[in-house]
Amino acid sequence: MKILMVLTSHDQLGDTGHKTGFWLEEFASPYYVFKDAGVELTLASPKGGQPPIDPNSAADDAQTDATRRFDKDPAAQKDLANTVKLEQAKAEDFDAVFYPGGHGPLWDLAEDAKSIALIERFQALGKPVAAVCHAPAVLRHTKAADGQPLVKGKKVTGFSNSEEEAVQLTDVVPFLVEDMLKGNGGLYSRSDDWQSHVEVDGLLITGQNPGSSDATAEALMKLL
Repeated sequence: MKILMVLTSHDQLGDTGHKTGFWLEEFASPYYVFKDAGVELTLASPKGGQPPIDPNSAADDAQTDATRRFDKDPAAQKDLANTVKLEQAKAEDFDAVFYPGGHGPLWDLAEDAKSIALIERFQALGKPVAAVCHAPAVLRHTKAADGQPLVKGKKVTGFSNSEEEAVQLTDVVPFLVEDMLKGNGGLYSRSDDWQSHVEVDGLLITGQNPGSSDATAEALMKLL
């Protein structure tokens, strides 16, 4: 089984002067769910090479069993440092695609024509697409075969407005994931802040927040 993981290449948190990127737990947890199941993984990002890790996700209070395992895993670190360029990834070569979150995708992957086309191709081929936390941002411009927003009428979740407010970035981000999903006709649902919550609707799997990373990856494996 082959899964493509797509990470952000964007490292600037708006015009705050602070750094962002992908959230380490949201990569490490699914990475090991897949690896431990014997999945062949390919990592990609818009620019290729080492994607930027959100420095806050490397802080002591953000560590999990998966991130600690990653910190002691040279092979995984090498995988991450050598992501292929997104333009080289073809949906035909994989069984599914998984997008880890972090704030970075709000700026690059949400607007990336190659990512949008890739997701639409996965869906057209009857292959699942999964995204966790801020990564459902990648569904902002994706369309279904009928030209309607891909999320329209589908059960979805993603980083909630109240969670964005809790991290005090509501006025920094280019858009709010919850508002975007609702605006595109998605049937948005959520759990309490920071509680694990996953929605599966057909070939689309979305998770609410970092704590949903394992469950989102496990839902994808179950679907496969």
